[in-house]
Amino acid sequence: MSSADASWLQPSRPPVDHRLVAPGSRYEIYEGILVYVAPADELQGRARSRISALAEAHAGSAFDVACDMLIRCSETTDIAPDVSVFPIARDSRTRGQQLTHLAFEVVNTQLLGYASHKAAALAARGVRRVFGIDIERGRAMEWSKPLGRWQALDSGEHIADPALAAPLPISALIDTNRTDDAIARALIIKRNPIVEEYRARSRAEGKREGFAEAIILKLVARGIVLSTADRMRILEQRDLAILVDWARRSATCRDALQLVGSA
Repeated sequence: MSSADASWLQPSRPPVDHRLVAPGSRYEIYEGILVYVAPADELQGRARSRISALAEAHAGSAFDVACDMLIRCSETTDIAPDVSVFPIARDSRTRGQQLTHLAFEVVNTQLLGYASHKAAALAARGVRRVFGIDIERGRAMEWSKPLGRWQALDSGEHIADPALAAPLPISALIDTNRTDDAIARALIIKRNPIVEEYRARSRAEGKREGFAEAIILKLVARGIVLSTADRMRILEQRDLAILVDWARRSATCRDALQLVGSA
């Protein structure tokens, strides 16, 4: 039984998907107090979107990602991190949602206090790691349960975790210009089918270009005159089998017409 499953067995903690507030409302409940969660401004909204995209790209195959998903932390607390990484599989005992493994919260100076309360509640519930992205100061932090406070993360480091298929660069969480590069690297590491197809095509194209250039070099070395049309026909040939045949016959052909004219 996983640690997430085990949290269901604690009678003081209700299932994580049992609600105190109505899903879709702009409210959370923290220690019995109804808290209004304001809509994001442009800076916060862009940061949440970027973090969600990064989490999606880096998450392992057994995990899913959600934005603003409520987590029931206790009898009196029902709160939603900005981004959650949680197991796809349902809880083995209850068939309900499993507990989030990684949580990300976009914070600023005004919200840092409440974000700290949320981080403490999530950690107490059993969420393994809680991260805060301070968009005003351009820094990333991780909540320390033993210390009861945020700890700054080195922007040059990566977040490595069993819930992630690829290490998540911390710099990408705080720097908009690095998002695309981080996502691309993660998809390569995860061997995304579209990326793999593109790489296979690139390798095939490189091989094709190599044969075409080798044919031209061999013909020129033999003193065979090539017109512009001859060169273009060789370089634009897409069929690798034909290029292989041309490469074989380029050592004995009398002229370019005998070579490319017979294709």
